[in-house]
Amino acid sequence: MRFTPTELTPDELALQAEVRAFLAEELPPGSHEPGLGMSARHDKAFSKKMAERGWVGMALPTEWGGHARTAVDRFVVVEEMLRWGAPVGYHWVADRQTGAIINKFGTDDQRERFLPKICAGELGFSIGMSEPDSGSDLASVSTRADRDDGGWIINGTKIWTSNAHQNDWFICLLRTTPLEPEGNKREGLSQMLIDIHNTPGLEVGPIPFLNGEHHFNEVSFTDVFVPDENVVGQAGMGWNQNTTEMAYERGGPDRWLSPFSTVEQLLRETQDTELGERALELFGELVARWWGIRNLSLSVARLIDGGYAPSVESSLVKEMGTRYEIELIEKLVEFVDEELTLDSESLFSRLLSQCVLTGPGNTIRGGTIEILRSVASKGLQGLPV
Repeated sequence: MRFTPTELTPDELALQAEVRAFLAEELPPGSHEPGLGMSARHDKAFSKKMAERGWVGMALPTEWGGHARTAVDRFVVVEEMLRWGAPVGYHWVADRQTGAIINKFGTDDQRERFLPKICAGELGFSIGMSEPDSGSDLASVSTRADRDDGGWIINGTKIWTSNAHQNDWFICLLRTTPLEPEGNKREGLSQMLIDIHNTPGLEVGPIPFLNGEHHFNEVSFTDVFVPDENVVGQAGMGWNQNTTEMAYERGGPDRWLSPFSTVEQLLRETQDTELGERALELFGELVARWWGIRNLSLSVARLIDGGYAPSVESSLVKEMGTRYEIELIEKLVEFVDEELTLDSESLFSRLLSQCVLTGPGNTIRGGTIEILRSVASKGLQGLPV
């Protein structure tokens, strides 16, 4: 375990102040409907405004349009955006992980094709990992990529693919070598870049929430051709690359800040009332737990800057963050004890209603609690994760 207590430096605090000033001017309270963390709405124009300030692709090299800043700098920007409920959905996945994976494992051609557009806020990515019959076992990938002249033919289905109906590309984990009986299912996997909306044989279908909205999708492949130039890294090494990708995905502020704007709005709507003992106890608990998880998450960013791939630490942060988000929603519902509706005049009530409807999805995205505990346990025992 490599969690180390850390605080923001003066330069990092200055960046935090800069982001807060930008948000106060661009999205003053009351001018927009806050999003729930990384489930915030897509707004390509807002993503481009962030990119103009150097806040998209922050840690990517300058030669590819990035800004060569640290993971902690990105942490600072992301934390402020998410707690404000800013519309960061369009660039979210590309900025958080896909750009880093292409930079780390991709070819120069792939870096030239994708990274400058990611850094400019002009390219949205989704993730193609989970499958219908795999449950929480990510390694049991059955979507197949068979060798063809100059590329691969793909057949199968991906599920829980967030925002595939809105994004441009996605990076997909595929089986490129058949799994032999008693074989290691983590071998023979590869990652490929796939154009979502301009690829014959690829179809995107919605998986709606109870309120009819959706950001989850099912993506099906029927004889889809992907050229060799879209294979990321070395064919057959997809699992190792995917493990690195999950370290970027699991340890950040998005894993514990989804309901933050809901809590903040409750305080805003009750600011002229006297908080009773029950309210003080609730908010004291929420803030204490939030601050503890936040410090662990910041420590993960420091590890990434140190050149590590903190898969175990990230899994623990995500596990604690997921439980925190679900328990927070339950405590708020119990605290207000009122009928929640999506068309309430109260912004707090609308946000909490969304939390109740979409909160269960937080336990799926990025790995279930049980899988995260398994990853952490194996890592602590020195076993492959």
